[in-house]
Amino acid sequence: MDSRYDELYKRAKAYGQEHVLKFYPSLSKTSKSKLLDQMEQLDFAELHELFHHMRQPLLGSYDISPMEAYDSEDYSAEERRQFAHTGWDQLRQGKVAALVVAGGQGSRLGHEGPKGTYNIGLQSGKSLFQLQAERLYNLSRRAGRTIPWYIMTSPENHQETVRYFQASEYFGYAPDDIFFFQQNVLPALDSLGRVLLSAKDEIGLTPSGNGDVFASMKQSGALDDLKRRRVEWLFYYNVDNALIRVADPLFVGVAAHHNHPIATKVVEKAYPEEKVGILCLKGGRPAVVEYIDVPKELMYETDSSGQLTYGLGNLSIHLFRTDFIERYADTHIPYHAANKTVKYIDDQGHTVQPASPNAFKFEKFIFDFFPLTERMTVLKVRRDEEFAPVKNKECKDSPATARRLVQDLYKRWLLEAGAAPSLLESRDIEISPLISYAGEGLTPEVLKVLLDTQFN
Repeated sequence: MDSRYDELYKRAKAYGQEHVLKFYPSLSKTSKSKLLDQMEQLDFAELHELFHHMRQPLLGSYDISPMEAYDSEDYSAEERRQFAHTGWDQLRQGKVAALVVAGGQGSRLGHEGPKGTYNIGLQSGKSLFQLQAERLYNLSRRAGRTIPWYIMTSPENHQETVRYFQASEYFGYAPDDIFFFQQNVLPALDSLGRVLLSAKDEIGLTPSGNGDVFASMKQSGALDDLKRRRVEWLFYYNVDNALIRVADPLFVGVAAHHNHPIATKVVEKAYPEEKVGILCLKGGRPAVVEYIDVPKELMYETDSSGQLTYGLGNLSIHLFRTDFIERYADTHIPYHAANKTVKYIDDQGHTVQPASPNAFKFEKFIFDFFPLTERMTVLKVRRDEEFAPVKNKECKDSPATARRLVQDLYKRWLLEAGAAPSLLESRDIEISPLISYAGEGLTPEVLKVLLDTQFN
């Protein structure tokens, strides 16, 4: 045993975690070094605090109040034109970048590989990543400069994601304008607060949540890259939204006009019990309250017009000012504990796949940055135009429901562009994001080529 081992053993033992080194004597030299490297990255004191101070937020009706939102449907044609003009100016000046949170695997969808590589079943076979890349490419071409794209992966899928982009030749993007970086990780803890091993020489690490994105950007150099490019607005979104309008010029324009540090898109909740977090004020500051934490009496409360008082559903589509990110990148926002099923190595060295939750994972959430600003811009948008989540293999929020939403939107675009309704009956059509970002550009000439190509 060497001094490095001795020091780490003492550190672990002080917090009852010495079992992590149980198999150390039987490991190869390479595996020993690997395990000690991982242990050096752990903050045992922090893990102890997390486990012993897990909290469930309790909200009384006095804690929260409704939040003001602008409805994009209420803007006049002139207002929309002016906001879009402002947004395009920001894009042309290189003041906008995009950030996708893409650390998840497609296992819940029955897909082997990163979720961003998943094809929801469109005729073209395009993946979520490709749809998003083509929307960004469309905007970049029209703006006359490339929109930088930051892609946050996880240790589990980082290499595979990078290889996928390389094999796809970055979907026409210049590699220098795509920045891959990995999110931070934390160990999973069992019911006694002990760190789990995923192998005899490996600690069971899990992603520490989207709320660690700014710290991960800073550590990886992505934040320095953002500042070097003089980007002022970072468009944040999740990879599993098939209808995401990445770097939406209208949204950018609205955010720049009000110039609060954060802007977010919301939709009206479909029904009171919908399992979506709500935007509101908590203690007078912007916040997202998870649906399980909303008191029943507030969940069903309506205003004078009959709408839900607390009906602003969180979509996880945000714009952050770069100066805000730089200021708060290292801020300690709270961790949230979740009881999950985690595979592990038992004391005999056998792999165990539990049938029920056996461990706690700790994550930070991006919306816990919201209370750090006094005001933020909230824009209500149409769900059927901008939100098609792909989370479950079947039923709600599945590839089938997302595909239907995408195809229905394309059909509306075609009808608005003058296509004959009879021509579209019982037919599914796909419009490449390279042709149209949000329904624009479908001239009679483009329409004819598009219909001829797909129907003949």
